[in-house]
Amino acid sequence: MPQVSWNPVRELEEILKRQGALGAGGHSAESRSHEAMTRADWAPAIDIIETAEEFVVKAELTEVGRENIGISVNNGVLEIRGERTFDGDREGLRYHRAERPYGSFARSFALPENVEEDQIHAEYREGMLYLHLPKHREHPSRAIQIPVG
Repeated sequence: MPQVSWNPVRELEEILKRQGALGAGGHSAESRSHEAMTRADWAPAIDIIETAEEFVVKAELTEVGRENIGISVNNGVLEIRGERTFDGDREGLRYHRAERPYGSFARSFALPENVEEDQIHAEYREGMLYLHLPKHREHPSRAIQIPVG
């Protein structure tokens, strides 16, 4: 199986292209990079690991409840969405410092062609989301005689 190197910039451009964000009237990732961050602008840290049988996507989602996580696959793109809520608005709480980001997030990744999309499964434990993306099982090549009729 050929090795393909991961290029996050190319992957992002491809996702933006698929969603129609680049082109007439769209904004490129470069033009948006100068916008100010707001409290809701955050993205969880992601690790992508490959084994012989699968890819594993690990997302750090500390204090994000299961009910606030959404995962989908559409047109070869895996999307993880969710929200971490800020509890500082409750009565009796007075924050002296709040540095962790809160609000909605969305992360998207183009899937390799050898992923069995209908076999993807997720588990969530101790603030980590684990997505298991099984690879197609390769069948060994063999010679087959085809009769001519």
